[in-house]
This record gives sequence, structure tokens and C-alpha cells, in this order.
Amino acid sequence: MKRQKIEVKLIAELMKNSRKSDRELAKLLGVSQPTISRMREKLEREGYIKEYTMIPDFNKLGFGIIALTFLNIPESVTPNNLRNLRNLRKAAAEIAEKNPVAALMGMHGMGLNYDRVIVTFHEDYTSFLETKKLIRLLPGVEVHNIQSFLIDLRDKEQFHPLSFSSLANYISRKNEKYMNNRQGKPK
Repeated sequence: MKRQKIEVKLIAELMKNSRKSDRELAKLLGVSQPTISRMREKLEREGYIKEYTMIPDFNKLGFGIIALTFLNIPESVTPNNLRNLRNLRKAAAEIAEKNPVAALMGMHGMGLNYDRVIVTFHEDYTSFLETKKLIRLLPGVEVHNIQSFLIDLRDKEQFHPLSFSSLANYISRKNEKYMNNRQGKPK
């Protein structure tokens, strides 16, 4: 149980700053440096840690907009119909090869009467419109039913800028509460 608690704390600390050394993490978590090194390797091997990265200032890199674009793909293009799904992925790769897009992710999901979301970065509104045209080229996309939510990266009064620190803090607190409940300690 204690090992699991330390593993979750390790993940949270790495989410806050993945540049911390194993020595720094060991001191912070109250265990030995070899223990941290073994835990980190185990978490990487098991897929809990997918990659190490940083969050840049996107505006300084020339991006002014993040777009969340919602769309629908017909039922004929689902994991149940692998051929159509492969064709869609192949077409998307070909379009991206000819027209690079700064895409963060494209995911299947549900809500707001849509089943896909694509998150992209753009220099300006014109760049966003060009990407939206490319999305409409995907086979099976319901062209009449695409909506986007645009985030202005130049807005200095943002409510909560992109960061993993608050998510890491949440994970730490949730883990602490769970472990205390398992050990019968008050909340």
C-alpha cells in the first residue's frame, strides 16, 4: 500500500516538473534514490509514464489560437468497420503529410451531439480556417455539422492556463484521501 502511495506521488511530482532528478525526488518523497529509479523504470515499463515533456509558451512560439473542433463521423466509420476506419486514418495521414497541422490530439468521445474532437494550434484565424477546410476533406465527415471553440492565447486574463500542476495536485490529494480511508484515518 505504501509503495502505491509513493508511486502516485512520484507521478504527480513528475507531472509538475519532469526535470527533477531521482535524487531530488527521493528527498522530496522520503525514500532512497535507488527506490525512485526502480519505481520510475517500472512506471515507464507499465505505461503509467508515456513520455517526458514540457509546456512551452505557445504564444511566444507564434501560436495565437487553440481550436477545439467538434465533428461527427458516420457509424460506418467505427472500430466495428475496420476497413472504413483504416481508410479514414489513411486519408487523415495523407492530408497531414501534404498540409502539416499543429494538432495536439484527435479523439473519439461523446457529448454536445458530436463524437470526435480535434485540438489544434494556429498562428491566427486564417490558419484556423485553412485547417477547418482540411478537416472537411476527411472521408465521412458530416461537413454541415462541424463546430469549433477558439481560445485566444494572447488573452492575458485567462482563467487557468494549460498546466499539469493542478492536475498533479488533485491526484496527490485524491491518493492521500484514498490511502487514509484504507488505513482508517480521519479525512
